[in-house]
Amino acid sequence: MAQYILALDQGTTSSRAIVFDHDGRIVSAAHQEFEQILPRPGVVEHDPEAIWTSQSAVARQALQAASLTAEDIAAVGVTNQRETTVLWERDTGRPIGNAVVWQSRISAGICDRLKDDGLEPLFQEKTGLVIDAYFSGSKIKYLLDQTPGLRERAARGEVLFGTVDSFLIWRLTGGKRHVTDYSNASRTLLFNLHTLDWDDELLAILDVPRAMLPEVLPSSGVFGETEKGWLGRPLPIAGVAGDQQAATFGQACFEVGSAKNTYGTGSFLLLNTGERPTVSKNKLLTTIGWGIDGRVTYCLEGSVFVSGAVVQWLRDGLGLIEKSSDVEALAASVPDSDGVVVVPAFTGLGAPHWDAYARGTVLGISRGTTAAHLARAALESMVWQTRDLVEAMQSDAGISLHELRVDGGATVNNLMLQMQADALGTNVQRPVVAETTALGAAYLAGLAVGYWSDQQEIARRWALDREFRPRMPEAERETRYRRWKRAVQRALAWEEG
Repeated sequence: MAQYILALDQGTTSSRAIVFDHDGRIVSAAHQEFEQILPRPGVVEHDPEAIWTSQSAVARQALQAASLTAEDIAAVGVTNQRETTVLWERDTGRPIGNAVVWQSRISAGICDRLKDDGLEPLFQEKTGLVIDAYFSGSKIKYLLDQTPGLRERAARGEVLFGTVDSFLIWRLTGGKRHVTDYSNASRTLLFNLHTLDWDDELLAILDVPRAMLPEVLPSSGVFGETEKGWLGRPLPIAGVAGDQQAATFGQACFEVGSAKNTYGTGSFLLLNTGERPTVSKNKLLTTIGWGIDGRVTYCLEGSVFVSGAVVQWLRDGLGLIEKSSDVEALAASVPDSDGVVVVPAFTGLGAPHWDAYARGTVLGISRGTTAAHLARAALESMVWQTRDLVEAMQSDAGISLHELRVDGGATVNNLMLQMQADALGTNVQRPVVAETTALGAAYLAGLAVGYWSDQQEIARRWALDREFRPRMPEAERETRYRRWKRAVQRALAWEEG
């Protein structure tokens, strides 16, 4: 009897595979980084072949590490960096150029024109999204506009579009299945939240042929089977969700009002709002969390473009630390940032500002400023950006956040999580299993094949590692937050559109 679930977690900077047991615990894991292609400022690309080869390799490595074979795996779950746009040929499976990564601002001009034409209310009403280069739809249009004849080929179904989940499933199934799930489709600017289908009016505005789009399915269910030659026997691909929705599911945020924040390259806060979409008045996103058994769960989401990546900047750009984990000790060597504020708008600012032309800003420097003060200010930028999201989210949903569940690579940093509790005045909870993105994909897959019985069983498996409680006096918290907001104003609209 198959005893385990294999989760494929294809992220922005690395591909990882994790084997989970019935208790939702990690049995084995493997990961592999791949190249970030940066042709010019504000443009980020990936080689789709590097995505595929790295993801395929770590799946095999994870099984080997636990001395398992495909016979031991009940199902495969897939979770992925969202909005990243891949085009490939139907006949050959070959990618057409590099993938355009979610961080890329290459289609900002297209988005400006759409907004100038007064189309943002239409897009928001139908998709729950703001018009921004972050999302896939404008990236598809950009790519089709660049190559003569490509749009015509797409209209004939010869060229396919997919987010990374679709591309992986196409490869895993040997080109038999061109599919995605509700959560990933809801991030494209092309999917209608109300009809749960691609929207012809929006497709026409962006001039994207329907023939190139994948079939959209609920997040938990059998999407197809892997080719026998991949791991030795066909395995059902039974759960798919974008990384942030998968993390929300893995954190068991099943109740209306429950929320999680993931600190990865960016930072993503999702609040469960139930079975009806909540329209934001504060430039948050209305998104589909997941679809299971004919029921769709909606979320409000706030997206921060640069969160953990600010630590990579300290490491790679400034050389202040040798490895990312060194940042906690450096920042802890001073009691505060001594008035220094870092606004890491390296690729613009996401929610609630949505300014593609904002750029990174460091303010408050004096002769006494040290590397430690910069490190502290960098960590503070992560928590204040989250505070911005929480403020907007509570206003939109009319819900007070009583606790925040957190995950992602940066949550090993206890200092940062204490700062987060202080910035919010709210308890912050870190679970025992930090790999909640992969865990959510595993849960979705396991539910589809009967490996787990229901969401209640999953909720019982969530376990607390540590809770961080606010210590900062409210007056000091609000003074520091006002200073942060002043700094953000200085970063906005720095580049000329």
